[in-house]
Amino acid sequence: MKNHNQKQHPKKNSAQEWDAQSLRDSRSYGFFWYDWLWRIIRPAIIFICAGLIIFGGLAFTINKLYQLYLMPMDTNDTNAISFVIESGSSLTSVAQQLENQGIIRSHSVLKYLMDFRGLGQKIQAGEYQLSRAMSISEIIEQLTTGDGKPLTRNITVIPGWTIQTIANSLAADGVIPDAESFLSMCRTGEEFSDYYYIAEVMATPKVNQRFYALEGYLAPDTYQVYTNATPNDIIRKLLSQTETVFSEAYRERAAALGLSMDQALTLASMIEKEAKSQDFAKVSAVFHNRLDKNMALGSDVTVQYSTGSEKMALTDRELSVISAYNTYTNTGLPVGPICNPSKAAIEAALNPDTTFITEEYLYFCSMEPSSGELYFSKTLEEHNAAVSRYRPLWEEYDRNRGL
Repeated sequence: MKNHNQKQHPKKNSAQEWDAQSLRDSRSYGFFWYDWLWRIIRPAIIFICAGLIIFGGLAFTINKLYQLYLMPMDTNDTNAISFVIESGSSLTSVAQQLENQGIIRSHSVLKYLMDFRGLGQKIQAGEYQLSRAMSISEIIEQLTTGDGKPLTRNITVIPGWTIQTIANSLAADGVIPDAESFLSMCRTGEEFSDYYYIAEVMATPKVNQRFYALEGYLAPDTYQVYTNATPNDIIRKLLSQTETVFSEAYRERAAALGLSMDQALTLASMIEKEAKSQDFAKVSAVFHNRLDKNMALGSDVTVQYSTGSEKMALTDRELSVISAYNTYTNTGLPVGPICNPSKAAIEAALNPDTTFITEEYLYFCSMEPSSGELYFSKTLEEHNAAVSRYRPLWEEYDRNRGL
C-alpha cells in the first residue's frame, strides 16, 4: 500500500549527470597538469635561486678580496713614485719594498701572482716611476718588461783584444764617454797600484817602454756594470777578474817554470794571438823550447803589436823594427803582454804540450790563412820549406784585405 504522505524526489536525467561528471573530470585533469608542471619547474626555480645566492656571495667575496688585496691604493693619486730595483734583488724583497712604500696592498699577493704566472725570475733591475693609482697587474707588467731606467748593462771583452780595442768598443757602445780617458789610465797604471800584481808591474825595469802598463791584465769575460760606471770602475772590475783567474795555484805553477805572473801573462798573450785554442799547448811548447835554448822567439804577432800592422806576410823591414816588443831583434819575452789573454791561453802557457817539449819542436808557421791551422817543425830547414810553401797564400790573403 502506498504512503501518499512520503515526499517524492524527481530523478536526474542523464545529461545532467554527464555535465557534473565532466566538471569533476576537468577539475581533476587541470590539477594533474598543474602538479606535473610544478614538479618540473620547482627544482629549476630552487636551482636558480641557489645559484643567485651563491653568485651573489661569490661576487661579494671577490669584490671584498679585490678591495683588500688587488685594488689600487688610491685611484686618484697619480703622483710618480721613484722605485729602484737593484741588480740581483729577489722577488720577495721587491714585493716587500713595494708594500713598504705604499704602492701595493700586500706583498704576499704580488709574490703569489707572479709565481703563478711564471714571472718570479723576470723582474728587471732599474729605476721605475710608479704610482698608487696603478693596479697590481700594471705594476707587474712594468717591472717585468724593463720599462724603467736600467741601472746596469753588460759589457764583453773578447779574448785577444788589446786595451786599444777594449777602449774603442766601450766608447762606441756608449759605456764610456770617450776612449782616451780609459786609455790614459791603462797607459800609466798609477791609479791601480793597490792591486799587488799591478804594483809588481810598476816595479819592473822597463815598464816605461810598455804601450800600456795594464795590457794583459783586463781579463776577457762578460761583465755587468752600472750604467753610471766610470772608466776607473770598469778597469777595476776587469783587474779583479784577472786576480780570480790567475789563482794562487797558477802563481805556484809559474814560479816552478821560472816565470813571474807578468811573464806568464806575456807568454799567454802571444799564444792567444798565434793560434786557435786546439794548438795553444803546442805553440806554448815551441816558445818554452826556444826560451830554454836562449833563442829569439821570432813571433810575428809581437811585431804586429809594435807596428800596428795587420799583415800576415811581414817584410824584412817590419821584422827589424826597433821595439821592446820585437821578438825577432830581442831574445826572451817581449817587454809585456800584447793583448789580454783567455784563461785557456794562460793554462797553456803554464802547461805546454809535453810531447812537443820532449821532441823539441822549435818552429811553426800559418798554413792556409782562413783555416787558422799551423804547421810545426823541428828544424830550421823544414820550417823554411814550409814558409816558402805557404807565404804566397799569406800574400794573397793580405791583397784580398787591401793590405
